[in-house]
Amino acid sequence: MAGSIDEYFLEHVGGPSGQRPLGSLTPGRALELYDAQLGSRHLDLAARWLRTQGKGYYTIGSSGHEGNAAVAAALRVTDPALLHYRSGAFFLERARQGSGSDPIRDVLLGLVAAADEPISGGRHKVFGRADLAVIPQTSTIASHLPRAVGVAFSTVRARKLGVESPWPADAVTVCSFGDASANHSTALGAINTGVHSAYRGVPLPLLFVCEDNGLGISVPTPRGWIASNFESRPGLEYFHADGSDVVDTFEQAVKAVNHVRRHRRPAFLHIDTVRLMGHAGSDVESSYRTPREIVADYARDPVLCTARLLISANVLTPAEAVELYEAKRTEVMNTAKEIADAPQLTSASAVMRPLTDVASAVSSTTSAALDLPAGSTLAQSINVALRRILDEYSQAVLFGEDVARKGGVYGVTRGLADAAGPARVFDTVLDEQSILGLAAGAGVSGLLPIAEIQYLAYLHNAADQIRGEASTLQFFSNRQYRNPMIVRIAGYGYQKGFGGHFHNDNAVAALRDIPGIVVASPSRGDDAAAMLGACASAAVEHGAVCIFLEPIALYHTRDLHEEGDGGWLSGGHVGSVRIGSARIYGDGTDLTIVTFGNGVPMSLRAARRLEAHGIDVRVVDMRWLAPLPVEDILADAASCVLVVDETRRSGGVSEGVIAALVDAGYSGKIGRVASEDSVIPLGGAALHVLLSEDRIVDAAVTLVS
Repeated sequence: MAGSIDEYFLEHVGGPSGQRPLGSLTPGRALELYDAQLGSRHLDLAARWLRTQGKGYYTIGSSGHEGNAAVAAALRVTDPALLHYRSGAFFLERARQGSGSDPIRDVLLGLVAAADEPISGGRHKVFGRADLAVIPQTSTIASHLPRAVGVAFSTVRARKLGVESPWPADAVTVCSFGDASANHSTALGAINTGVHSAYRGVPLPLLFVCEDNGLGISVPTPRGWIASNFESRPGLEYFHADGSDVVDTFEQAVKAVNHVRRHRRPAFLHIDTVRLMGHAGSDVESSYRTPREIVADYARDPVLCTARLLISANVLTPAEAVELYEAKRTEVMNTAKEIADAPQLTSASAVMRPLTDVASAVSSTTSAALDLPAGSTLAQSINVALRRILDEYSQAVLFGEDVARKGGVYGVTRGLADAAGPARVFDTVLDEQSILGLAAGAGVSGLLPIAEIQYLAYLHNAADQIRGEASTLQFFSNRQYRNPMIVRIAGYGYQKGFGGHFHNDNAVAALRDIPGIVVASPSRGDDAAAMLGACASAAVEHGAVCIFLEPIALYHTRDLHEEGDGGWLSGGHVGSVRIGSARIYGDGTDLTIVTFGNGVPMSLRAARRLEAHGIDVRVVDMRWLAPLPVEDILADAASCVLVVDETRRSGGVSEGVIAALVDAGYSGKIGRVASEDSVIPLGGAALHVLLSEDRIVDAAVTLVS
């Protein structure tokens, strides 16, 4: 239908339009918005042409949404923006306000995945530019809204803490999304968190912009649904605009932006738009909409309506409106033809460079030495390390469910709120998506967020905030944007007295395959303190996203072999730890046990029992699940290696360890013992499916013999 909407404009631009004032827009300003709209429209037409030539790879267009140019006009170029994929006109108008490269060329380079595209370097077509405060987003289903809440929150909080932020003190954060996305739990959670914050008196200068075209791909949004859902929500000021009317959109956007900037509270700008040319290049709109329905929307074309507005206000003649339209077509198409064969990324190393650069830097990151009080448990050691991070980094903030006044379910953060103050250690809403989004937004805004997810099982409903948002930002911005963060998660099994699936979860597969993140898994206090310090250094220095898995069952463990031996306590001077380095116990040459987490004390007890079988064992505590300490494992591998894995046999850690050993050319005997592929039940039944010390001993004897 691309030709049809193009032809419709040319045929109807000179039609009757009546007298329509420009309102608060000057003629010059209205012409600038028309230019942004024209650029966006012809980018969509060029994208379709590129696709026919086999050159274009991303054709979700902005046609029908060009009214969002007026939203950009109502904002400042320094206001951080997280944009819907139909925000072409917004991006072009924002670029006009700024300076630098040619935005038309930039977008086209993204469409053909050109290596010299300035934001992602050919890795994805995104609207983003660091100098324009546009944080790149990929094809999102509202997954960027929790981060937007975090950015808005951190804009104010950073100033309160005296921390330098990339955004001005009075900045307004804007995020745009579609009407179908407004139904997603991610959007609803983010909006709820924004309103909840405002209700508590916490400043949150955020503008939610819902561009309502009435369709989610092929599924109609019920008429009036967005208004009925958000118009009367307490604490969320609601504004409505006709997206086909650039004057109305501009004036309502100005009101909304001024409200947010003045009151530092969130607002909701609902823009009625129309979707033209289908959902995307592969979408056959005629399969779910009649020709009459499609053509009926042409009269609401924002580009056409703006042209008629300029004609009725005697700013342009019909011929001049068409002349500008065709001049923009020529400009865009000439550029499209010029860049159609632009070089793309030509190797895996080139594609992965943002990830490998981070990984290389992180792998050499070490912690600073510290001192632990004598007799420190794992929980107490983590508390000491967190206190030190808060002391060392003024930009560090610690948050999550129950972490402040209560000090966490297990007392790990006890006393930190009193020590650092409520602006730096605070409780959040009980929504993991919002907690992780807050961390992602805080990290990109100059803070060092340390977020707590109360239990590993609670991560899974929010993992996309790590997978799709936090971990990809350096990749999709070619490291121009970074969101350093540490996510502490209490997890694994063996918890006594308070068990069952949600409090004993050993599923880490959702984390193991995310490129570029650090996954730490300490088993004892001195390691945990040093590793947490290393994660903080990696986050601050390299923008690393660090996941810190804390074994619940070992939080308060004191003994190792016999009651009262104090064998699992730490204290005294703790040296530095390098990310990706293992810890070695013993020097046995018959068998090497490779393990982590709860598996470490179990394996050390098993090693003592194996002495009775004449088997001399050394135990390798990997400590890091990403990056795996493969070199250290190989260096301490005896002729037999047993991988002891408390996670599940399928999708567990041992699969990756054995594959890494084979890939590295290890030629000895390899075995593994893991927990069963089962949900962890309540009570003593859990011990039937979890890894046990007896199973370690049996597996070791079998492997060596």
